[in-house]
Amino acid sequence: MSKILKRSEQIRQFILTHVEEHPQDVAVLAAQEFGVSRQAINRHIQALVKQNAIVVEGSTRSKRYCLHPLVEWTKTYSLKSPLEEDRVWDSDIKSLIADLPDNVRAIWYYGFTEILNNAIDHSLGHHVSITVKRTAISTEIFIHDDGEGIFKKIQRELNLYDERHAVLELSKGKLTTDPKRHSGQGIFFSSRMFDAFDILSGTVHFSHQFHRPEDWIAEWQMPGSGTSVFMCLSNNTSRTSKQVFDQFSSGDDYAFTKTVVPVRLAQYGDEMLVSRSQAKRLLARVDKFKVVIFDFAGVEAIGQAFADEIFRVFKQQHSEIEMMSVNGNEEVNKMIRRAQSSLSD
Repeated sequence: MSKILKRSEQIRQFILTHVEEHPQDVAVLAAQEFGVSRQAINRHIQALVKQNAIVVEGSTRSKRYCLHPLVEWTKTYSLKSPLEEDRVWDSDIKSLIADLPDNVRAIWYYGFTEILNNAIDHSLGHHVSITVKRTAISTEIFIHDDGEGIFKKIQRELNLYDERHAVLELSKGKLTTDPKRHSGQGIFFSSRMFDAFDILSGTVHFSHQFHRPEDWIAEWQMPGSGTSVFMCLSNNTSRTSKQVFDQFSSGDDYAFTKTVVPVRLAQYGDEMLVSRSQAKRLLARVDKFKVVIFDFAGVEAIGQAFADEIFRVFKQQHSEIEMMSVNGNEEVNKMIRRAQSSLSD
């Protein structure tokens, strides 16, 4: 490939990658990035418009660009008649992404079938709708059921105090309300395979983004009942499902032995993490893992009792578990060191 063609490809890929975040000034951004005139960039933009890669809205000063949807598909299925996730995949979804790389299709197969199976087996709903949107850059799949709502169901089944506690439990992995039929791994691994993974249900919004080290929770009010799951993945990611499984597994049997606990999810509103009861809530079910990493990103401070319960009391009771902390600030790390020093006394 000549240098001119390669540079043209780089410029057009840059435009496609940044046009969604910069719909009005992507030409300026690209001109600065490549050191060329806006007129030169506009020629590339017009070429992308002709290729149906991007579309233009408005005119002159109000002109905006966005990615052209190559696929826009939606369908609603009854949950009261027999429905199987693999058959839905084979009959309706597979052909929409058939030309994507093998590793990308493998991630979509895993995530789609896991999430749809959850709706079929757990939602107690009447219908599930599926929407697929694909552009030149990425693919999105949105799955919504009209059932009880995932966080409310987990709260009810596990007798939790708050729906937000269900998010904390989901983020650890190995959570299932039907252990005879499900391992509780599907949502955990799915959330870590995609560029963006969101669950909206009731008043709670759970989100995991690949480039962020921690999960996060937000107050939300979704109209109606049920659960909505949004998944987004770059069409050309180099990520593989095996890499994600390996990150949290060990041994030849790929046992799910490692978890990352986002400590911030135990903190509701403006409350401080100071009590032993808060620590015990955080520690629920972590004894199912061999390696537990407590991620303190977004946590400003913790109390002595909170730290002591985790890093001294729990550790004494479970010496076989390898426990680590990451992303703590100096105040948090000071409390952790204080609790660990008491352990060695």
